[in-house]
Amino acid sequence: MVTFPGIRPGETFTYEYPVRQSGTYWYHSHSGLQEQLGVYGPLVIDPAEPDPVAFDREHVVMLSDWTFDDPYDVLANLKKMGGYYNFERRTAGDFLGDIGKRGLGTALGDRLRWGRMRMDPTDIADITSYTLHYLMNGMPPGSNWTGLFRRGERVRLRLINGSAATYFDVRIPGLPMTVVQADGQNVEPVTVDELRIAIAETYDVIVQPPENRPYTVFAETMDRGGFARGTLAPRLGMSAEIPAARPRPVRSMADMGMDMAGMKMDGMEEKDVKAMDMPADEHAGHEGMAAPSGPVPHGPDKHGPGSSGVAMMSQPRLDDPGIGLGEDGWRVLTYSSLKSLHPWHDTRPPERELEFHLTGNMERYMWSFDGKKFSQAPKPIPVRVGERLKVTLVNDTMMEHPIHLHGMWMELDNGSGAYNPRKHTINVKPAERVTFLATPDVPGKWAFHCHILYHMETGMFRVVEVLDDAVAAAQ
Repeated sequence: MVTFPGIRPGETFTYEYPVRQSGTYWYHSHSGLQEQLGVYGPLVIDPAEPDPVAFDREHVVMLSDWTFDDPYDVLANLKKMGGYYNFERRTAGDFLGDIGKRGLGTALGDRLRWGRMRMDPTDIADITSYTLHYLMNGMPPGSNWTGLFRRGERVRLRLINGSAATYFDVRIPGLPMTVVQADGQNVEPVTVDELRIAIAETYDVIVQPPENRPYTVFAETMDRGGFARGTLAPRLGMSAEIPAARPRPVRSMADMGMDMAGMKMDGMEEKDVKAMDMPADEHAGHEGMAAPSGPVPHGPDKHGPGSSGVAMMSQPRLDDPGIGLGEDGWRVLTYSSLKSLHPWHDTRPPERELEFHLTGNMERYMWSFDGKKFSQAPKPIPVRVGERLKVTLVNDTMMEHPIHLHGMWMELDNGSGAYNPRKHTINVKPAERVTFLATPDVPGKWAFHCHILYHMETGMFRVVEVLDDAVAAAQ
């Protein structure tokens, strides 16, 4: 009911709109939890002008997750117990192992801190392979989706993460990938061995198989609990080795912003931790605060019961590939390496600065902006057509959030100036501050939300209202 009342049962609707950009995108239902039920698909728009990317053939590689359970039952389980699907929590045996490695005081202090925050360092994904199955173009790993190639061809893979709840780490063992497009927008080519694709993101990559043999397209879940898999091959029926699962990553105190400024956590006394829990500096709410380049302490506003904890120190982490990545010696894509192929023309300084905190309470499975779920939020966030905005997102939770803004581009501020990459979805890591610029150009109400479907459904959703000059003047 934000921009569209939906299609009533038994009826049809014809969408008509001008195509203003090309690239790799996807579409999905925004009604209830239909997206988890498979109401989605890829959408590829060819450029009107010659494509700056040369390739011989292309394949869409759409990643998704599927459950045979009713998605509302899944949500009900999470509301009863936030860690319902997490079977990898630390045990007494792990505690004894920590004592042997780090000593009793340090191990006990670590457990007490996590307990006080009501959080779990093994909480990597809300929903796991206990109920989810991971698909590549609608096919499970055993069905072996296959994309054909001839040796030496430049093959364009249009990677789309259409999942409801799953991040994927994508690699093709033995085959480098050159990233040429992010969220449908051309970027300067950057060659990597692996990339993390957040929910709703798209990446186009070029690969050039040098041998007449199969290559595994491997998309491992961020919690290492499962994978989607397909094959690039010169003919059907071939397959290559499937990589072994890597160790499950574990959250650290740095993911809660407690190690950002060189703070020593081991052996810290209880009074020191409590003192850190209420830093004296105050963040500026929603307006007038410039995005700093270094660590920033959180203010005294704890955001109420909708937030079980805050990142006491947040900072940009654009050069960080993310938890569980970067330790294999491989080249891994980071946001800091994305640079638009062409400069954007709006180089005006921002007229207004906004700041939003991503908040949540995993124990109650509550998700929100600034501690308020959508039903508790004030009126839509008003902005003007043509207004140059600078928006900072601060992740106060210990989980990643793919934040999606409808109706306008987010120009991710990664230091590239006029060549900052344009994105429709920005992944915000725990304890991270991310800044983007935007110039609204289409009046109307636009959704602004986390693209983890269950986070959006439980409240991490707002509306941005773009007002034309006449309406803005009247208000």
